[in-house]
Amino acid sequence: MSNENNPQNDPKIQSNQDTPELETGLDAIASEASASAPAPTSEAAAPPAQAQQPQPPRDLTKLRVEKSCSRSLAGWLGQNRLSLAITSYQTGRIYLVGSDQQGRVSFFERIFERAMGVVGNAQRIYLGGLYQLWRFENILRPNEVIHGQFDKCYVPRNAQTIGDLDIHELGIRKDGRVVFVNTKYSCLAELSPTHSFKAIWKPKFISKLAPEDRCHLNGLAMVDGEPKYVTAVCKSDSVDGWRERRRDGGVVIDVQTDEIVCEGLSMPHSPRWHNGRLWLLNAGTGQLGWVDFEKKAFVPHAFVPGFARGLSIIGNVAAVGLSKPRNQRFEGLQLDEELKKRDAEPWCGVQIVSLANGDVTNWIRFDGDITEIFDISFLPNVKHPMMIGLRTNEIRDLITFESEIPVEAAVA
Repeated sequence: MSNENNPQNDPKIQSNQDTPELETGLDAIASEASASAPAPTSEAAAPPAQAQQPQPPRDLTKLRVEKSCSRSLAGWLGQNRLSLAITSYQTGRIYLVGSDQQGRVSFFERIFERAMGVVGNAQRIYLGGLYQLWRFENILRPNEVIHGQFDKCYVPRNAQTIGDLDIHELGIRKDGRVVFVNTKYSCLAELSPTHSFKAIWKPKFISKLAPEDRCHLNGLAMVDGEPKYVTAVCKSDSVDGWRERRRDGGVVIDVQTDEIVCEGLSMPHSPRWHNGRLWLLNAGTGQLGWVDFEKKAFVPHAFVPGFARGLSIIGNVAAVGLSKPRNQRFEGLQLDEELKKRDAEPWCGVQIVSLANGDVTNWIRFDGDITEIFDISFLPNVKHPMMIGLRTNEIRDLITFESEIPVEAAVA
């Protein structure tokens, strides 16, 4: 598909969407908050985000998602050779956000139902879905490109069926194994060759493994290639008990010692160890901050206008995921009061926040039938990535191989 005749062509953003008829064509869309792509007409289209979460159409390909970003984002990503992987379980989307050869922000979009935790690097991406854990591998060698532009091509090589575990965040161990937060069973888990999962740790206050989402275990911080810290909304040991403890019941737990190293939090999410400090999102207050281990307390660093969930840190900046609050789930939190005090509306998107002074240096904003972001992962040394989805011919036709067969000399 060419975007030469597209009336919405814009020089700042490039988009590639995952629809049955679209393979790797480019479709320019909105740039800056004032411009937006036209919405498809559909009786099944979801209503705008208001008091409750909108119900998207059954056909995920018909969702209306509008994207905008800060003017300096493309240059910053390109100069630092960085990309972002962003998930939204609400819309079943994973976005690979990079910069193209024309200096535009590139959004490469694929559909994976209930896309949740994501973690990756220049070679591999893991993605948690509704009932599977996906592994994607980059098939390109250094200095190779595909379709004349993409420097990484992530192909789904494995989708292990684990069942609906409400899988949350993921980590990659130093030996390459993936570990994940099994929220439904209140534990950390690994893949099993036979069963849905292999439980490797649970909080001491959880008396048994049961499909009851007792404490809403959700976030995972890896340290030196091993799981080290987790976040939970509370210490409840009863079915769905976390919902009544959202305002101040949150805890951070040291997986290796079972010690609670921080408490009194409001729906904490996304702990990340970086440069000797444990950062996390105190989502119920809308704050990015860090843990003071001596006081077992959270130290706020920056306020972000939305329900903060999804955090990735590189260098001296943090990418923070923002969602619009759902009243049924998030009402009564300090975040609502803080937004009113600042005369601010909640965002759905990503803000790049300085760890030095808390300033927002760049941003991405999503509007339309999307109101929630789940997870984010920086992809270092990746400039313009793409991903093979399940709805195009490429999943059948893109074949690469390695061989141990020696090359025979040509017969004269």
